[in-house]
Amino acid sequence: MKKHNTSVNTPFWRDNRIIPIILQAIFAILLILAFVVLINNTIKGMEKIGINLGFGFLEDTASFSIGESLIDYQPTDSYAKAVLVGILNTIKVSVIGIILATIIGVVVGVTRLSNNWLARQVAGLYIEVLRNTPLLVQIFIWYYAVFLNLPKVQESFVLFDSVYISNRGVALPWFDPTSATNVWIILFIIGIISSIILWKVKIKAEAETGERKYPLIWAAGSLIGALTLAAIITQQGPAAMNYPAIGKFNFTGGQVISPEFSAILVSLTLYTATYIAEIVRGGILSVSKGQTEASKALGLKNSTMMRLVIFPQAFRVIIPPVTSQYLNLTKNSSLAVAVAYPDLVSVGNTILNQTGRAVEMITVMILVYLTISLLTSLFMNLFNKKMQLVER
Repeated sequence: MKKHNTSVNTPFWRDNRIIPIILQAIFAILLILAFVVLINNTIKGMEKIGINLGFGFLEDTASFSIGESLIDYQPTDSYAKAVLVGILNTIKVSVIGIILATIIGVVVGVTRLSNNWLARQVAGLYIEVLRNTPLLVQIFIWYYAVFLNLPKVQESFVLFDSVYISNRGVALPWFDPTSATNVWIILFIIGIISSIILWKVKIKAEAETGERKYPLIWAAGSLIGALTLAAIITQQGPAAMNYPAIGKFNFTGGQVISPEFSAILVSLTLYTATYIAEIVRGGILSVSKGQTEASKALGLKNSTMMRLVIFPQAFRVIIPPVTSQYLNLTKNSSLAVAVAYPDLVSVGNTILNQTGRAVEMITVMILVYLTISLLTSLFMNLFNKKMQLVER
């Protein structure tokens, strides 16, 4: 008996496998067309007022000063270097803020689960007040109500005979590089690398033999040995101390942390730390109660249980949402323009007002923040992958 072929070829416009692809292609085409029309209209509008789209103006002389800079900058330098100064200032406040916010957030998050009633309530009050207050308001409070109301330079608070606190900032002793600094840095890096290698080797040997190999002592000894070698080679310290002193109108010597930087750093740190604290608390609570009960049954102290059992498991839950807070802190640093801290947005606005290059400068800002965010996400995703449990 002959078999009849009952299969029917479905037209592509009715094929459920093809239709989504067609719709996505149409959407992509429309999006590209809209983008092209927008760019074309922008270019035509700029040409009507005599401005040609381009980034050649970045080579022109900036002609304005910048109060804080990690690199040498003069008003005679180009706009491109001014933008670089703004980028470095943004990175500086973001990196330091991320480190401090992480430390404070972890401490406050653990304190929220403390058995001490007073500590738990104080941590909760800190989180609720700062998390529910606009960040910009906090920046203004720290800048205008705290740092600018400190004593004048001549009436500065003095700590340890070397730290001065005034409305011009905090003056700290700082390091000046010497001819031996590079040798110390090289040997310090070598010591760190060798410490990590030795620590891993000894940990592996402990796991294989069951005998105690003292990995921490070996790692510390390797670093101390490298620094001792640097001292022997150079016959001097890694740097010379430069102490601040009170001048006629400002401080001389040392390192001065400006009120603008202090206000934006403290605000970003304390604000972001509230969200990190809640993430840490949630991560700890996500760990099964059986882990706590088993740890107590083994006689572990609360601190040991948290350090060796609970927190390592909660860490894997904490990393992804904390990454979002790192990105938020970096983007929120753009509010520094409110207190005249020369970050990328502040410098970019100055260049924009001088040159009228709004499209170009906004594009630069977008690309810089996008790059920083993508690099932060990439690093944290790699770190998260490293910390994930490996299924066997």
